[in-house]
Amino acid sequence: MSRLKNWLWIRFAFITLGLMSAGFNITLSHAQASYPSKPINFIVPYGAGGGADSRSRQIALRMSAILKQSIIVENKAGAGGNIGTEFIARAAPDGYTIGMGNFAPLAVNKTLFGNLRYDPEADLVPIVLIEKGPLVLVVNPKSSYKTVQDIVTAAKAKPDTLTFSSGGIGGSHQLSAEVFMDSVGITMVHVPYKSGSAGLTDLMAGNVDMMFDQMYSAMPSIKGDKLRALAITSKKRSPLLPAIPSFTELGYPKVEVLNWQGLVAPKGTPKAIIDKLNAAANEALKDPQFRELMLSQGNEIGGGTPADFAALIKSEAAKWSAVVKAHNIKPE
Repeated sequence: MSRLKNWLWIRFAFITLGLMSAGFNITLSHAQASYPSKPINFIVPYGAGGGADSRSRQIALRMSAILKQSIIVENKAGAGGNIGTEFIARAAPDGYTIGMGNFAPLAVNKTLFGNLRYDPEADLVPIVLIEKGPLVLVVNPKSSYKTVQDIVTAAKAKPDTLTFSSGGIGGSHQLSAEVFMDSVGITMVHVPYKSGSAGLTDLMAGNVDMMFDQMYSAMPSIKGDKLRALAITSKKRSPLLPAIPSFTELGYPKVEVLNWQGLVAPKGTPKAIIDKLNAAANEALKDPQFRELMLSQGNEIGGGTPADFAALIKSEAAKWSAVVKAHNIKPE
């Protein structure tokens, strides 16, 4: 009789657990189906007014209309993008905190800093690539350097004399220059600033010799004859600068650098929610006005699946990890 009671209790427990599990799954399924039912927080790991900030607000505005829910953009800047990216990684994986995942925090900073409090691969899940954009090597219009070869010749004649500015240690500005120096066999002096705009301002003031700047940032000054463009880091010439050669065209195919950014969420966010966000972002990227804006800034429009973005992050992390190690680049 005792054995029968035990068996009945065990059977009852399994049935109860099964019903509870089924109820939980139904609740979870309903929550995912009704997502989003409240405002979504969108974290930007850089300060207001910059490229990541403006693009985040542009995509959030369009996704909000598609998802029929508010998306609140919040800037959490600092530590080369690490503070905001860690905030995304540590948020509840329920789809109500997402953010912009950028070149440095996802592909460079793990090697550069060595002690990150988040792991880009283990703690974040990609949603979709938003854009990729080349950089352009620019000099002051009064500079005697009119071609890339002029710079190479001058740098070889006087090693460690020419200077290049950047928006900080380990960003795409500096890494582009490091790859360039490797490719042409020269050494120059890196002058890091607190932001890319500060580095560009000092270049226009004649305080540094050159800079690899994001094309969207440099274009207004190039058009206004405040900067002279010498070469672009995309594989082919840009239709916005048809007279400016690519480094590949000049014989330096390794100097192919594209700054990129895309949406990410905390690891563990349900696939159904990731897929819904991915679909909304892809739809937003079809907006003609939005597309024209990105193309007018020299960028390539992103899109695709979460897996596509994950593959890009993985390949870029391997590439830039090797560059950081080879040049023994250390954070400020």
